Amino acid sequence: MTGGLAAALLPVVEKSGAIWVGSSGRVRDGAQKEPFAEIEALGAGALAMLDLPAAHYGGYYEGFANSALWPALHSRTDLIRTCQDDYRSYREVNSFFARALLRFRKPDTAFWIQDYHFLALGAELRALGVTHPLGFFLHTPWPTRDIFGGVPHHRELVEAMLAYDLIGFQTEGDRDNFLSYVDGELSLDTTGGVVMSRYGASRCAVFPIGIDPAKFATHAAKAASHPDVSRLRRSLNGEKLAIGVDRVDYSKGLVNRIEAFDRMLELQPQLKRTVSLLQIATLSRGTIEAYGDLQNQLARLVSDVNGRHGEVDWTPIRYLNKGFSQTVLAGLYRTAQVGVVTPLHDGMNLVAKEYVAAQNPVDPGVLVLSKYAGAANELDTALLVNPHDIDGMARTIATALSMPLLERRMRWEAMMAKLRAGTIQDWFADFVDALGQAHVANDKLPVETLPVVESPVVWPVRSLGAEVSSRFH
Repeated sequence: MTGGLAAALLPVVEKSGAIWVGSSGRVRDGAQKEPFAEIEALGAGALAMLDLPAAHYGGYYEGFANSALWPALHSRTDLIRTCQDDYRSYREVNSFFARALLRFRKPDTAFWIQDYHFLALGAELRALGVTHPLGFFLHTPWPTRDIFGGVPHHRELVEAMLAYDLIGFQTEGDRDNFLSYVDGELSLDTTGGVVMSRYGASRCAVFPIGIDPAKFATHAAKAASHPDVSRLRRSLNGEKLAIGVDRVDYSKGLVNRIEAFDRMLELQPQLKRTVSLLQIATLSRGTIEAYGDLQNQLARLVSDVNGRHGEVDWTPIRYLNKGFSQTVLAGLYRTAQVGVVTPLHDGMNLVAKEYVAAQNPVDPGVLVLSKYAGAANELDTALLVNPHDIDGMARTIATALSMPLLERRMRWEAMMAKLRAGTIQDWFADFVDALGQAHVANDKLPVETLPVVESPVVWPVRSLGAEVSSRFH
């Protein structure tokens, strides 16, 4: 498990005593009737890593999860590429995980399912007779009804989601979009954010995820002596630095960001040789066509910008396709005078929060943040931008570079207050508490009052090598 989500949740697992069941990143060939988990202690908690069935991994992960759900959740239905076998594999892997979770069931167990890879896992658990509290949290946005309606089998998936006692979202807009879908598409009552279905009551609520700002600030201070951070500072020769840290993903707005930096240098040529952009862009999902195309486009664009603006002793954009530890990232954030976080759509974007937490309180940097990131709802003293407005972003980055110290401190202090008021520990505790309350309330509902929703289809196991008769676009 890698990435910002893992970095955020692992410390919570370590302290809470929870067991995190997830993918090992490996697949297993042959007949695997029952899941096998490698269990590793992690503080008071544990990690249980599963090898996924090879016959279904591609269709599940690269297929339906990331070529149907991910683009739709980020309002890019034009990029949906999936087929019936992909959906079948998605459901089969959800069923596989449900069987795996049974071994961790105890009388007081509560199950908290994370993200779009497992929309149907709650229904699979209920089908196996699990009556324990089931919670689900979506880390991505939830789009409008018509957008999600572009996903093949969208009704079955949302009906399956209603097996959860509690469904959590990053923002009120995401929750409202989901409830609008349920009301309009399934004709179910959503009064008070509670959906009534054949499974009982599903409470839909907002739980914006946070970070541990104190821990991240400590990382940033300690990282000053790290070789990577020291070399970066020396290489700047007094120049200012803007930084972006993202996966290579079309939702992150990387093309627009680089075009905005290019445009800034065109509009204000006096900024040449005074500032550079460090863009860390870790590669992901490269076997999916849209991602491979984006990787190539970004490489060409960075080369073009550097070729037009660069000098023999100055490179405008430092573009790295490699990852760094959380400690090193904290040091890189603190080195940069401007953090540029400009996704086209994002559920939250923890990079924005990490950049703020890593700043030197005496001389903090400025956060330039897309208004379409969930973090913008909390970090409203950042410089908010429309990532589709290239000229506007260019001017805003230039403004950030010249912002007076007093204003920088005022903006930073306001954002830090928000981060301290909503930490990752608060998020965890709030969700678990709400899940317990939702399950207790659900137990008290009379069964005869619950409307019937058609059961989701569980497709039989088939080889991904089978001929695909049609594809959805």
